Amino acid sequence: MMDATDIGIDDIRAAAERIAGHIRRTPVDLSEALSERMGVPVWLKLEHRQMTGAFKLRGATNAVLSLAEGKAPAGVSCASTGNHGRALAHAARAAGLSCIVCMSRLVPANKVEAIRRLGAEARIVGRSQDDAQEEVNRLVAEDGFADIPPFDHPKIIAGQGTIGLEMVEDVPDLDTVLIPLSGGGLVAGIAKAVKALKPSARIVGISMARGAAMHASLAAGRPIAVEELPTLADSLGGGIGLQNAHTFRIARELLDDVVLLSEEEIAAGIRHAYEVEREIVEGAAAVGIAALLAGKLKPTGPTIALLSGRNIAMDLHKRVLDGANGLDEDSGAALMETEGGAI
Repeated sequence: MMDATDIGIDDIRAAAERIAGHIRRTPVDLSEALSERMGVPVWLKLEHRQMTGAFKLRGATNAVLSLAEGKAPAGVSCASTGNHGRALAHAARAAGLSCIVCMSRLVPANKVEAIRRLGAEARIVGRSQDDAQEEVNRLVAEDGFADIPPFDHPKIIAGQGTIGLEMVEDVPDLDTVLIPLSGGGLVAGIAKAVKALKPSARIVGISMARGAAMHASLAAGRPIAVEELPTLADSLGGGIGLQNAHTFRIARELLDDVVLLSEEEIAAGIRHAYEVEREIVEGAAAVGIAALLAGKLKPTGPTIALLSGRNIAMDLHKRVLDGANGLDEDSGAALMETEGGAI
């Protein structure tokens, strides 16, 4: 497997060619409200309009199509907080491969059901991504499945990087890119593409304060384990893997800043997306908007905030619109259960 430093713009361009016709090229729209508030043009990359409702389809499709270059596996599997599993199920079905998605009990029920509707098997294992990954490892060792991980894989990183190509094509003078930060596949791919084409651009990773594994690992100087907690930004949950081979190093090299948000700030981002931008997004996708609204960064030039997914339970979305200010230590589990969660 190639080293992280070998994942370059040519790999991302090759991924763009490979997945063309299998994914949707999503638009970039100017937010008049955020532009006026920030004093610079603020664009929204509408990746939540992707075919499976999240950016993950790009990396999963690139990885699955790349399997054709070698011996076909018995099937494909992954550990997922929902969106990657849905993307892999979609890509596997298109390629005629069996798919088993392993998830913890923290994954919302609407995301589990979406995976099953695509014909994949959804296995609920334990309370963390690490627990789910153990079952994936068993499927690989005993049943001949290929592990297509959600972020720490060159083909996944290159696939997500195609978003960065589109960003630079659509906003050539971009100054700052705001990217949801979790395991780092999205940040790594976009940063590799944007920095190659626009070296002066700033890359800002944004996550929730509750269980931000990549932020904690960067602060520690090495991948570390972080407790997973209920959060409105559930797609950003999970660890980065103690044996992380790619995304940690790329994030450490190319990230210019990391911003953490409270649950209340994430809720405000969801509300703004709907009430002002007329977009339905999940908590993880609202973090760029939320960071701007909270004043946690002050862009100095054209800025793109990535809206990464829309796969939120609609009863939870309604509750947030009605004024729920996110999850806290005491009410988190109860809110997730009430609003379609799988705890």
